[in-house]
Amino acid sequence: MSRTLIIIGLVIVAIGIVWPWLARVGFGRLPGDILIQRGNFTIYIPIATGLLFSIVLSLLLWLVNR
Repeated sequence: MSRTLIIIGLVIVAIGIVWPWLARVGFGRLPGDILIQRGNFTIYIPIATGLLFSIVLSLLLWLVNR
């Protein structure tokens, strides 16, 4: 259990480090993502980004368990 938590933490740190590069490439602003801006209020709902991330993660886990 502790090994799994350490790996999850390292993955989150790696994503945080790589995130500025991914934002420049366009990841996080895909056509299916919803952005609502009203005055001082902003809400961002990353539907397409979440789906893409889920598919890639599922494929990677499938390959690792194979």
